[in-house]
Amino acid sequence: METPQFKDFAKDMVDYIGGYLDNIRDRRVLPTVQPGYLRPLLPECAPDTPDKWQDVMSDIERVIMPGVTHWHSPKFFAYFPTANSYPAIVADMLSGAIACIGFSWIASPACTELEVIMLDWLGKMLDLPKTFLACSGGKGGGVIQVSVLGAREAESYRSVFWLVLGQGRWRHSGQYTGGKGGRVIQVSVLACSGGKGGGVIQGTASEATLVALLGAKARALRRAKQEHPEWTDMDIVSRLVGYGSDQAHSSVERAGLLGGVKLRSLPTDDKFRLRGDTLEQAIMEDRRCGTHPLLRCGDAGNYLLLLFRRPGRAGTDLQPGGRLAACAAFICPEYRYLMAGVDKADSFNFNPHKWMLVNFDCSAMWLKDPMDVVNSFNVDPLYLKHDHQGDAPDYRHWQIPLGRRFRALKLWFVLRLYGVEGLQKHIRGQIALAHEFEDLVGEDDRFEIITEVVLGLVCFRLKGSNERNESLLKKINGHGTIHLVPSKVRDTYFLRLAVCSRFTESEDIRLAWREIRTLAEDVLGEGEPGK
Repeated sequence: METPQFKDFAKDMVDYIGGYLDNIRDRRVLPTVQPGYLRPLLPECAPDTPDKWQDVMSDIERVIMPGVTHWHSPKFFAYFPTANSYPAIVADMLSGAIACIGFSWIASPACTELEVIMLDWLGKMLDLPKTFLACSGGKGGGVIQVSVLGAREAESYRSVFWLVLGQGRWRHSGQYTGGKGGRVIQVSVLACSGGKGGGVIQGTASEATLVALLGAKARALRRAKQEHPEWTDMDIVSRLVGYGSDQAHSSVERAGLLGGVKLRSLPTDDKFRLRGDTLEQAIMEDRRCGTHPLLRCGDAGNYLLLLFRRPGRAGTDLQPGGRLAACAAFICPEYRYLMAGVDKADSFNFNPHKWMLVNFDCSAMWLKDPMDVVNSFNVDPLYLKHDHQGDAPDYRHWQIPLGRRFRALKLWFVLRLYGVEGLQKHIRGQIALAHEFEDLVGEDDRFEIITEVVLGLVCFRLKGSNERNESLLKKINGHGTIHLVPSKVRDTYFLRLAVCSRFTESEDIRLAWREIRTLAEDVLGEGEPGK
């Protein structure tokens, strides 16, 4: 395909995308296909000669759309919002055209530097503490992240070293050669000055959780060896323990499995919140048993119920962090009280790709001191080295994969073309729709709200048994007009309605409630299932 054909193909696709999204509310939100539907629709092998792009376009409706769950339908209320906007779609087009693999600054300087700046923009929008930002108003050419090394240890490093000549004076000395006077220290210079911290775009919050855990593990190993040089790595790891609530996201447990760290699930109170005294008691118990508290992974909100709690006191050796899609609401000042205590965290993560109109994937993570992660992930073969190492972050050291796409373009396009006020309007509008649904449920005494509606999620159920609510959900999703998913907390089964689509309006909320009420009448008419 050459440029003229590409232009024709792309124009046709843009028209198709516009038509698809403009008319998405007319499509059944949940497909009716069965597993294996696609294979009979496609040839057994790839074509030997090129197909026409017009044939590909015609096959989208025939082959793909019958099996699509329409996440951006205004009648989709399942799971969580997943962002979608025209600026982000166009940014993905440009990213695909540039097609860089931004694992280091030299691999594509714009890819790295735009990410540094966009994470600062976003952090300021959230009013994150300045210690999380790469640029917080300081003077000079870079953030200097320092760890003091002994001369013998320094000789083993192949990175940029500086020699301290006096207070406030630094001179680049290249690789360490045993110079006299002053202290030898290893530094990593970021793209702007003002503090140690900085942000990075991970693929998902699950990746960010694992990265934080591995950074905390590396720090704990280093500290334990300083205190107990006779201990082996295996001795230390066997003593490590992390903490999360019994309502935490499943990715927290998964991070523990992948990171080889024991995680304790701590009980929550009657409002499903993890209390500081519960955490403190667990830490004291573990220390008496000889274990070493490592990490407290605290969702800024409960994933199943969307309840918020403050990070609070976490202990001296912990690496607390926050992560949740709904943290996008913190760009609205009236919701920032929900992030009180974030200054006590070492890392903070949320997904712009869930509520901030930035298409998947774009998970923003901030670290107060990235060196805990950088040092644990640093593998630096000769072919990846470049002359500007140390002058800007090489993001391959901040993540698990080597390669990375130009994802900062999506943030740049969305933040510029919506502006902070436009994004605030979007989030406030969706929260208002959730409260509208809450009011409708509250007017029907056959239903009950499970917990306080804080942002864009309503947890509710039909009064009666769990089986009654399971039957209701099966009818709802089988009917196909709207799509919901369930959850279960402490043996109570309930339905979740999340306001997901940027196309959702008040009429869609009322339609969803009419559908639920109508099908509830059918369930109630059938009596209790199994009786």
